[in-house]
Amino acid sequence: MDITEQINKFQEFIESNYHNELLENLQKGQDFLIVDFAELSKFNPEIAEILLETPEEILKVAELAIKKTIGDEEVKDFSVRIKNIPESHNIKIRDIRSKHLNKFVQVEGIVRQKSDVRPQVTSAKFECPSCGNIINILQIDTKFKEPSRCSCGRKGKFRLINKELVDAQKLVLEEAPEDLTGGEQPKRINIFLKKDLVSPISEKKTNPGSKLKIVGEIKEVPIILTSGGLSTRYDLMIESNYLEPIQEDFSEIDISKKEMKQIEELSKDPKVYEKMINSIAPTIFGHEKIKEALLLQLMGGVKKFREKGITTRGDMHILLIGDPGSGKSQLLKRMSKIAPKARYISGKGTSGAGLTASVVKDEFLRGYALEAGALVLTNKGLCCIDELDKMSPEDRSAMHEALEQQTVTISKANIQATLRAETTVLAAANPKFGRFDPYELLAKQIDLPSTLINRFDLIFPIRDLPDSVRDEKMADFILSLHIDPMSKEEVIEQNLMKKYIAYAKQTIKPELTTAALNEIKNFYVKMRNSAGSEEGIVTIPISPRQLEGLVRLSEASAKTRLSDKVTKKDALKAIELVHFCLSQIGTDPETGKIDIDRITTGISASERSHISMVREIINELEKTIGKTIPVEDVVREAEIKGIDEKKVEDVIEKLKRSGDIFSPRHGLISKI
Repeated sequence: MDITEQINKFQEFIESNYHNELLENLQKGQDFLIVDFAELSKFNPEIAEILLETPEEILKVAELAIKKTIGDEEVKDFSVRIKNIPESHNIKIRDIRSKHLNKFVQVEGIVRQKSDVRPQVTSAKFECPSCGNIINILQIDTKFKEPSRCSCGRKGKFRLINKELVDAQKLVLEEAPEDLTGGEQPKRINIFLKKDLVSPISEKKTNPGSKLKIVGEIKEVPIILTSGGLSTRYDLMIESNYLEPIQEDFSEIDISKKEMKQIEELSKDPKVYEKMINSIAPTIFGHEKIKEALLLQLMGGVKKFREKGITTRGDMHILLIGDPGSGKSQLLKRMSKIAPKARYISGKGTSGAGLTASVVKDEFLRGYALEAGALVLTNKGLCCIDELDKMSPEDRSAMHEALEQQTVTISKANIQATLRAETTVLAAANPKFGRFDPYELLAKQIDLPSTLINRFDLIFPIRDLPDSVRDEKMADFILSLHIDPMSKEEVIEQNLMKKYIAYAKQTIKPELTTAALNEIKNFYVKMRNSAGSEEGIVTIPISPRQLEGLVRLSEASAKTRLSDKVTKKDALKAIELVHFCLSQIGTDPETGKIDIDRITTGISASERSHISMVREIINELEKTIGKTIPVEDVVREAEIKGIDEKKVEDVIEKLKRSGDIFSPRHGLISKI
């Protein structure tokens, strides 16, 4: 089939199938037309075949056909975008070989890097100074080409009259982790975008962390050696023709009719809640409360949108702090298998940039590019962070914003960006000295900043204390697993569980009933005011953050039954979990009351009142004695007010550390 015939065929195809769309696009000022490959191959299989083998020619033909259809003058540069190409041309990034060069293929992956948009020359016109001849040169290579000679025989410099530029941008596409098997490292490929693919509308689709399907032609790029010559090796690049974002996370999972039936049957089972808890991690002994919390975390609460773009997060974050060997990492690993779109990362090998996002130098278009980290890549998924206490404090602080605001803001090397990180975080850590000290307060042994702890809805301490009955059961359980590894099967198989959770997250948006609302309200008010204020100590047992946590937990509990109403029963489950966590960690041994400040600020209310009393004593003594005050006078005065010596010494030590007082000589203190 010669070129003219191809142009006529293509013109006929566009006029019969895409005429209206073409005119619409022209009116909107969009200089591209999206063509479905299936329709093209129905219309003319031969052209469709040539398109896959030598895409460049046919796309040129298509452009010419469109120019003929609409009359030449109107449009200078028109692109035809092809979507829906056959399965046989869907190639994994790792399987691209030299035989695929200059062929039309489709690849899928996650955007890891994205460079700035920069103009690129497509063609340049030169004028010959001696005869005035105009030479047009197409710029195809990476190097700018000038004419070597003119038809009048002149060689040497020519005058550049004008050049045509188009916008260009590079992405780095990496294989999605779910397509990998075993210990393979995900492979990357460069994607080159031009013209309308870098328009502001499509710009949103290609943010780092989003998953894309890209149709394009594979080209080779020469590698230039340090000596200036060309290497024998070439780099690969895909010149993109069409891209579409694939929605991943929960909304991506397809549920067949048969599975839908299973899901509905399961939701009607009165014991569905218990069954799902038992299926979370059947190979881990005990920890029923934690498994229940993890199930609710997978379901998640409901994200609420208020006016002016303000949202309230629906994701719950859970922190497990426990003795070594209590199965924390196993729980995390298991959760990263059940949840759709999950990543497991471990503390020591994680940096702040790896968690949020980093800016890397881009070799291709000479600039800086954004690379998304784990929390951004698991947007709408679950991020399991193990060994949280082993991370350095600077890296840990990178998580604050992602946990509460659910965004990651980065300002580095002229890149200011806010990435979405609607991620649920499940973290595990060890206590300060590796193991819990049974005689020391739990809250004092959590070696994490209070600002971070405050952002977790539930905190579970996992204590590993000797108990002959429990130890015997546990030993039997673990040993039976070694004898028959398949003995502890999950009640609900993993695949169905995944689909069930995905369905619940996609479609169920439960609302609070009045009964549930009152139950939560009463619990909150009662907890806040149960402490009373003895001797001026006001303990704060629960803060508004826990109130939001209660709502999220109750909504998640309703989702497990696929119910669109949050009942009183759901609220009670949530209250029980929150109370369980608070009573384990937040109890102040002096007053025996739950005190949230133990966890959130590290100083309990009773301790705070001691500090203010000792401060008063120091102020009074300063008025009577003078600047330097003997410590024993402070101790004596404090004992009259009922604070014992050890506590006074502790408080004085704290005040010295905070820089309120100093010690000029041993046994004396003075205010700064």
